[in-house]
Amino acid sequence: MRQPLSYSQKGFYMSLLDKMERKFGKYAIPNLMQYIIILYVLGMVLRIATPGVYETYFMLDASQILHGQVWRIFTFLLQSPSNNLLFFIITLYFYYMIGSVLERTWGSFRFNVYYFTGVIGTVLAAIFIYLITGRVYYLDTTYINASLFLAFAFEYPDMEVLLMFILPIKMKWLAYIDMALYAYSLVVGNWGTRIAIIVSLLNFILFFSSIIRKKGYSPKQVHRKMTYTKAVNQAKKSATHHKCAVCGRTEEDDETLEFRYCSRCNGNYEYCQEHLFTHQHVK
Repeated sequence: MRQPLSYSQKGFYMSLLDKMERKFGKYAIPNLMQYIIILYVLGMVLRIATPGVYETYFMLDASQILHGQVWRIFTFLLQSPSNNLLFFIITLYFYYMIGSVLERTWGSFRFNVYYFTGVIGTVLAAIFIYLITGRVYYLDTTYINASLFLAFAFEYPDMEVLLMFILPIKMKWLAYIDMALYAYSLVVGNWGTRIAIIVSLLNFILFFSSIIRKKGYSPKQVHRKMTYTKAVNQAKKSATHHKCAVCGRTEEDDETLEFRYCSRCNGNYEYCQEHLFTHQHVK
């Protein structure tokens, strides 16, 4: 039998998340990924309609933020994942899918925390690099989204996607490739890239080191448990409640009514004694 986790096993971070969810869970943004996708679409429209405006006024420029342009803390989220329209649409669909699934798996509050921790970490990293080096590195949402992908691959490692719409490949193998690219970028990338990667990995490691142990069950186990519970409840309901498929009467309408299933009907159709032999069989 699975034993309850102790405080030390759950860890300080998960204990904090529990307390925060109880206190602030009602303020979580449901369907957060939907709004993120809208921001990306607005960013693409902005780039097409007014070339150069995003780069001038909305990018994550630590120097300008420290000089009063605080809106850049939020507007850098407008940067689209790709400038190619076809790849942009495919990427948005993929990110919406994994974000929506993660929110259903964790709940809105924890998904909000995971995403916005990545956003805050990216902003702080950009400011930290500028204060240390005096150089501006324009960080974007690349590694925030990569962190979402790693989380999804960790939760659903055996889920298959079609690589290039042709080759089926499991998410865990894509995650391994992603981690290899992380390692390569840590070696050859600039300081901005390195810090952004470290921030996204820290967010992933910190979150999962607690939430997985706290859940105690894998997503597949949770799904099986929910399916089993639903089947048991339906069985109990069918055992205590009968309804004629023709007239709709139940034992509550007449306690003397008897109900039987028809062996010639294609499906579980139940009939009262008056319609058991007179109904039209379902094929």
